[in-house]
Amino acid sequence: MNKVLGKKGVKLALLLMTAMLVVAGCSSNGGSKKGSDVSIEDRYTVDPETPAWQLDKKSESTELTWYVNADWWNTDFGKDVVTKKIKEDLNIDIKFITGDDTKLNTFFAGGDMPDLLTIFDSNSPVVQKAATWALPLNDLAEKYDPYFNKVAAADTLNWFQLKDGKTYGYPNYSNTQADYDSGNIPAKTAFVIRKDVYEALGSPSFGTPEEFKSVMNQIKTQFPDMIPFGFNSIGEGTGSLGDVLQDFIGVPLETEDGKFYNRNLDEDYLTWLRTLNAVYRDGAISDDSFADDGTGFEEKVKSGKYATMLLDGTPQQGGNLQIFMSANPGKEYIAIDGPQSTVGHQPTLNQSGITGWMISYITKDCKDPAKAIQIFTYLLSEEGQKLMNYGIEGETYKANSDGTVELLPEVKDLQLNNADKFKKDYRMGEFMFFGHDRHKALSKDAFPESIKQMQEWGQGKLKPHFILENINPDQGTAEARGLTAINTTWNTTMVSMIRAKDDAAFDSTLADYKAFLDKNSWDKIVEIRSEKMKANKEKLGIK
Repeated sequence: MNKVLGKKGVKLALLLMTAMLVVAGCSSNGGSKKGSDVSIEDRYTVDPETPAWQLDKKSESTELTWYVNADWWNTDFGKDVVTKKIKEDLNIDIKFITGDDTKLNTFFAGGDMPDLLTIFDSNSPVVQKAATWALPLNDLAEKYDPYFNKVAAADTLNWFQLKDGKTYGYPNYSNTQADYDSGNIPAKTAFVIRKDVYEALGSPSFGTPEEFKSVMNQIKTQFPDMIPFGFNSIGEGTGSLGDVLQDFIGVPLETEDGKFYNRNLDEDYLTWLRTLNAVYRDGAISDDSFADDGTGFEEKVKSGKYATMLLDGTPQQGGNLQIFMSANPGKEYIAIDGPQSTVGHQPTLNQSGITGWMISYITKDCKDPAKAIQIFTYLLSEEGQKLMNYGIEGETYKANSDGTVELLPEVKDLQLNNADKFKKDYRMGEFMFFGHDRHKALSKDAFPESIKQMQEWGQGKLKPHFILENINPDQGTAEARGLTAINTTWNTTMVSMIRAKDDAAFDSTLADYKAFLDKNSWDKIVEIRSEKMKANKEKLGIK
């Protein structure tokens, strides 16, 4: 699941300020309410074999504030099938607050913390300093809800453990090696083509640079109203043309001796960037594609404007792909092998790693930490996972004798033909705190029809990228500032190379990037990343 950062300089300054204020704000005010000392004597007696939410006899509803560091988060609670059931089962009412890093910083500056807090940047000072403002999940589980340890993954808890030996945050979509080995995690990346275009061209191969260029020219000639090749919105990142393309063609994750490898300068990858440059010069890549934001890209997906796409985040685009598929039978997008390594590497597609995506915490100011840890346990449990994915048995889905589930016909019809109403009324697959892909394997209805063939194509092509997680220099260091500048420069460099007017301009831009690396402590950054990769391997027992 890809994230697009805001303006780098502003973000860095805010996070540095947050790092300083986290300590000051929480040490002066964080423990003032002593939420962690709340008594449950009259409510229930803990039982390791029973989730505490089933034991809690607290009569009045508990009102909690939950801050999510994302403006796009749906703040409704209790109106749709999923959150209405959560509200009833746990006897809670949640007021969601959303914002960006500026808003996040105000909490720590003012000391008026929410009860629960969710952020998306595992490398941020907020995460590193969690012990100063959040309550340890280990202690909360022991005191209020030991059943938590039955539903939380031990590897994930260990991964997020801080130096004090305690774990404060828990993510969603945290995949362990066992999850990858199970085969239940679907690929989220695919090279797709409209079926009508593919058939009209005689099902051609796109595997080599020469084939790719040839077919793109054919598309441009035979389908002049379409954009021959599209890709995820780039913004200030790399869309699906950076590490996503690198994974697609199997660029190595590390050097032969286990050190950090600069995949951006891999010759196989650069060969494909040169190919994209040739396609661009032939007029088969639109300039608009480099400027489109996420909404602009999604509108083109929804209308079938692209003939082909290197698409990352197929579940996130599933609704848009389904809208096009439902309105245009026989023209739906299908996954094919697409570009392949020029040196014989196999795809090493990435999925969510052990760090996951959204990381949620219970703050020291939480009014009722007993109820808060019950939320964690409930949503992590099989019951909570089924609710978030499929709703309520008998109301939205039926359970089959083989353990699988399927949506009821009227619910399935709404999913297929009225995605907006489905989202508003049911919210299944969206309210995914602590969600996990393995629960999607319970049903053929977990994903829209539009992406199932794409997921089938991706079987056997996933490779965990655990060793590359959280390896950047610590924020606030000279190397972190250097890396921020390097990442920003790589964004403009990659785009400039693809849009270069000729080979000489491509080579000149690449040379400038290499020189920029040398001027910004690149060797030191590589050293730090290599050390952190080594630590990751030790933590996970990878040799």
